[in-house]
Amino acid sequence: MEKDPRLIFVIGFLLVLLGAAIPWLIVLHVIKSTFFLNFLAAGVSTAGLVLGVIGTAYYVRLHRR
Repeated sequence: MEKDPRLIFVIGFLLVLLGAAIPWLIVLHVIKSTFFLNFLAAGVSTAGLVLGVIGTAYYVRLHRR
């Protein structure tokens, strides 16, 4: 089954959004700051950025004229 590059891009966007929301909630003291949560936020944001770039490159590759 061929993966849709837009799906990869959307998943990457959601991960970046989650990676921004976690520190925001920590600053607002909604959730407690822990080392694991801070590391998770950075990792999720980085993974989302990588997936977004891969999804964009894959989309451009498929729709090149």
